[in-house]
This record gives sequence, C-alpha cells and structure tokens, in this order.
Amino acid sequence: MSTRDDRVDAYIAKSADFARPILIHLRDVVHAACPEIEETMKWSFPHFMYKGILCSMAAFKQHCSFGLWKSSLIVEKGRDDVEKGMGQFGRITALSDLPSKKILSGYIKQAMKLNDAGIKSPTRSKPKTPQEVVVPDDLRISLQKNKMALATFDKFAPSHKREYIEWISEAKTDATRTRRLERAIEWMAEGKPRNWKYMNC
Repeated sequence: MSTRDDRVDAYIAKSADFARPILIHLRDVVHAACPEIEETMKWSFPHFMYKGILCSMAAFKQHCSFGLWKSSLIVEKGRDDVEKGMGQFGRITALSDLPSKKILSGYIKQAMKLNDAGIKSPTRSKPKTPQEVVVPDDLRISLQKNKMALATFDKFAPSHKREYIEWISEAKTDATRTRRLERAIEWMAEGKPRNWKYMNC
C-alpha cells in the first residue's frame, strides 16, 4: 500500500500556481503505477521510494522537473530538451510538456523492474552545469537577515548547502525546524559547515 508524506503536501501547497497541478499530476501517476510507493523528502524536494529511490520531482520559480533515478536505462536518449533542466523531461511549465500518463506509467514500471532486480544506476558523468540547489523560504529569509551567514552560504559548495537544507527540512516538528534553522544561521555566521564538529578530529 502506498504512503503519502505530509511534507510533500506542504511542498506542493507552497509551490507556484503553475507548478501545483504539475506536481499533483506527477504524484498521482507515480502512485497509480506503483501501489507500494513511499514518499519522502531528500535534498529538500519530494522523492518516491520503491526498494530504493525510484524517482523525484521538484518545483522552481519558473519550471518543474521530474527525474527517474535510473533514467539512462529507461528514457530514450537524444531528446533535445533533456539538458535544459534537472531530470529527463526538460523544464516543465505545463502538463502539456509531459509525456502521456500511459508513457510515464511505463517508465515508472520499468524503473520498478530495475529496482526489483537490484540493478544499480550506471555511473553518471558529471553535469556540465551545477545542479540547482533549492533553498527553503524560511532559510532564504533568515540568510537575508544575517549578512555573515549569507556570505558563508554563498561560498559553500552545493554539497555543503544541501547538508544544511536537508538537516533543516527533515525536522519532524515546526519547533525542531525553528531550532535547527536558528542553529544553522549561528554556525554559518561563524563560517562553519553543517558537520564542522566532525572535522579535524
């Protein structure tokens, strides 16, 4: 039986008006194609799990994306729009930018078979451009209020940015999230990465 995560509901609700119907559609297609799917949040955007990561979706300011974890074994190569956004379907700005429900369901079922068989994703070449880092609104606002923390965050490699974003986003309660956000700003104002306690031990 599939499970839905309240954090995904919140993510969709906070997305731009154009993005919400796209995200809702993608979510429904994934659940229909894979009844045992489980939702979670990784790197601050929704992921769908079935014996490992199956796929993910994200919303940006002007487009959405949808990505299959083992895409190179599933989606046809040579598409003109693949490199224009994160994921394999380019910059999605409307439902019409997506393949049909039947085709998407087919991709998801292929991904399920790969996970059933325990097939690992082929080594991916390093992307030509850095992957977009999605900064939650509360973190962005807090950073704007603290110049030293913002300067540190801006200098971070994407991996260090994601460590803070994931730590804050995975908080189970609003109170915990608030505490983590305050601590993150404090540490970044001191020039510290998320896991500074474990460095140079």
